Amino acid sequence: MAKIQAIRGMNDLLPTESPVWQYFERTVSDLLKAYGYREIRMPIVEQTELFCRSIGEVTDIVEKEMYTFTDRNGDSLSLRPEGTASCVRAADQHGLLFNQTQRLWYAGPMFRHERPQKGRYRQFHQIGAECFGLAGPDIDAELIILTAGLWKKLGIQSDVTLQINTLGLPEERAAFKADLVAYLSKHVDQLDEDSQRRLESNPLRILDSKNETTQQVLNDAPLLEDYLSEETRSHFSSVLDYLKQAGVAYSVNPRLVRGLDYYSKTVFEWVTESLGAQGTVCAGGRYDGLVEQLGGKATPGIGFAMGVERLVLMLKELDVVPAEAIRTVDVFIVAAGEGTQQKAFELASTLREEGGLRVLQNMGGGSFKSQMKKADKSGARVALILGEQELENGEVVIKDLTAEAGQRTLGQEDAVIHLKKLFDNQG
Repeated sequence: MAKIQAIRGMNDLLPTESPVWQYFERTVSDLLKAYGYREIRMPIVEQTELFCRSIGEVTDIVEKEMYTFTDRNGDSLSLRPEGTASCVRAADQHGLLFNQTQRLWYAGPMFRHERPQKGRYRQFHQIGAECFGLAGPDIDAELIILTAGLWKKLGIQSDVTLQINTLGLPEERAAFKADLVAYLSKHVDQLDEDSQRRLESNPLRILDSKNETTQQVLNDAPLLEDYLSEETRSHFSSVLDYLKQAGVAYSVNPRLVRGLDYYSKTVFEWVTESLGAQGTVCAGGRYDGLVEQLGGKATPGIGFAMGVERLVLMLKELDVVPAEAIRTVDVFIVAAGEGTQQKAFELASTLREEGGLRVLQNMGGGSFKSQMKKADKSGARVALILGEQELENGEVVIKDLTAEAGQRTLGQEDAVIHLKKLFDNQG
């Protein structure tokens, strides 16, 4: 009988990989909390209509990529392909939005039926943040400054760049779209196949086509900035001023449009050249009409989402994850000799309960040499060695496994105090 394998594009996260994920997630959540964001958790299955109404019926996601099925009640349900629509639905449903300011964040799996490749999977994970109730350019800038601070904390600031644009108001964008379609219709034979398909369904997406011939056609196309009102221009200019004052470098990309229908005004992407074709690691923007579009009362909103797989891949490839940040064991206890295992249980318990340490105790017996090999493989910072002589003298040997610091013998109570101080200082 053939073994059952994981679904293509939906990957297992193994214990050897999870510490880097935990380090990344911990760093992001700590930073979001420092900015006053509170966690919200939404279900992974929603009514299909939620995504059709928010993302747009004619977007690639809704047309080709959603995992949609009919349940036993005949309702059309979908695995969430992104988090913003679910967050808006949840916040509005529970009365968190109207006449209130909310800073919310979430993390979890999203699902899109795409061709799997490096950095792009069918089940992928995002961390997102959404702010509701604030319409000014200051919150746009704060969100971007927050993400810039994250790259600095992670040590990848020199490997990501910020692209930013404004999509204007819906009415401004509609006027631009009409003229863009009229222009492109005259050059339809020169457009790539995807752009020809998008000409009627989602023409703004043509602007970020990677096809060189299409980009040449776009060189003489109308420019969105020519359709923007003074209010929209002023909003965007203020965002850029805040970024300059904060020392956040950026590049205005007039062809940055984002792939979802709900965006307006400020949109941005953090991109990298470290991951090949999948260069976007974090993206977001303002969506002032989305809450009303989903049936709520008019509420301004802005947010971003970052791809966990892509950023974890960057951290590993750039080798910027601190060793201590992903260490899973602090102390490995080696108990060799008659009567030592029971005392090892007591020491392990004391170190966990009083010292707050992560302790791995050797099980199954074995020689001193074999246990020390296990200690080395465990990744522990320290080996605590308990032999028959140490047991008789009420002592333990403490050996540093990460450096040539030698070893020292201490009384058992002193050893607990010493190890607690060692890891307190390290933390």
